[in-house]
Amino acid sequence: MADTLRRLVNTSSYSVLQQKLEAWYKDYHVISCDQNLNRCCELVELTSKIQGQLFTILNLTAQEGGHYAGADTLKSRLLPWLSTCFTMASSSVSPDTSLNLIQDNVEKERKIRELSLSHESDMQKIEDQLCSTRIELSSVKQELTEAKIQLDSTKNKSATTLLATEDEILHLKAELRAAYEQVDVYKRKLDVLEDYERQVRLLRDEVTFLTAEKTMLQERWVTDMRTHIQTHTHYTTVSTLSLDILHSAESFQAAKLAYRQFKLRVRKTLSPTHVGPETLEDAVVDYIVRNLDLYDVQTSVNDVINSMNVNPRISFPPEVDFVLISSFIREMCRIAFAMQTLDPTLDLAFSSDGELYSDMKYRRSYDSEFTAPLVAYHVWPALMEGDAVIVKGEAVTRRGALWRSRSRSSSPVRSRPGSPTRTLVSFYDD
Repeated sequence: MADTLRRLVNTSSYSVLQQKLEAWYKDYHVISCDQNLNRCCELVELTSKIQGQLFTILNLTAQEGGHYAGADTLKSRLLPWLSTCFTMASSSVSPDTSLNLIQDNVEKERKIRELSLSHESDMQKIEDQLCSTRIELSSVKQELTEAKIQLDSTKNKSATTLLATEDEILHLKAELRAAYEQVDVYKRKLDVLEDYERQVRLLRDEVTFLTAEKTMLQERWVTDMRTHIQTHTHYTTVSTLSLDILHSAESFQAAKLAYRQFKLRVRKTLSPTHVGPETLEDAVVDYIVRNLDLYDVQTSVNDVINSMNVNPRISFPPEVDFVLISSFIREMCRIAFAMQTLDPTLDLAFSSDGELYSDMKYRRSYDSEFTAPLVAYHVWPALMEGDAVIVKGEAVTRRGALWRSRSRSSSPVRSRPGSPTRTLVSFYDD
């Protein structure tokens, strides 16, 4: 019997019956009459199967009890129910009334169960609160005990302190004086640290200023380059365009030489008296940046003009003098000198006629042969920051550029009277 009852419990037949009843109720007004009858018959079949299992359990239970065990129960419960089922027509209670009574009974049982669960939950909460209160009370007792022990210890220490000897008091005073002296040392160190921080802020401001100046110089370089090219568009021959780049290169060369000489003089002047957190090199550069007006730009202009006068690659009539473009050379020297104070410095890229064309350094001029791989001559040099190109130059590419470059180098050039000729050197040698 127990196995049959266990199988009935495991199959959850009543849960399935309840689910099917709810599903039928939801779909009752949607499905057809035949479908409603089919579902009702399905529920009747399921109910009969459950009743069959229950009668089997009832039979097995009665057999386990013997011949006369449970006879009163069967007479008082089962037989009246069976007679009621077979005599439903003569019953005084209508089916609706019976269903309502069953529903009321189920609702009352549900409320009883809810009240029982609520009561058990409330009791559990009260027990939890009582347990928590007991734990807190125990903790408070422990804290009181520890406080009493600490109070007793403090009293003992106070008594010991009151009994301290005069030597101990003197020793404590000496330690106090040493602590004060240490505080003074720390204060002095803090003042030094604040001074360092102030200097760091000043250096950061100077770096910001130099960065802005660097950007301004780059923009000024580009503007001057474009302006100079636009004001000299009528010079289209190779010699005239090469003359422009020679102006720039000689100006940079003279400015770099003047910067090195000026830097050596400043270093020699500052080295005997230099003190402070910054290095001597930083102090020298800082002095040069703050005193750019001390740069003797006219000497550099004269050096550039002298170099251009003896340059064998420049051909011009005797009545032409480079003094006519001294203002342009002066501006180029000032820009080149200021570029040397940046970190990293700005410089012109190394270039030579007949070199292999590079898209990283140059852009082709409008009259170039775009399939030619070699540079015939340079319209403007590239501007470099270390190894990086920040402003591209402009070059003219021609086929046979290497042969033309060699022909110009080997052909005699007429120079100014009294000016010795010399072999061409690189524009960018230090």
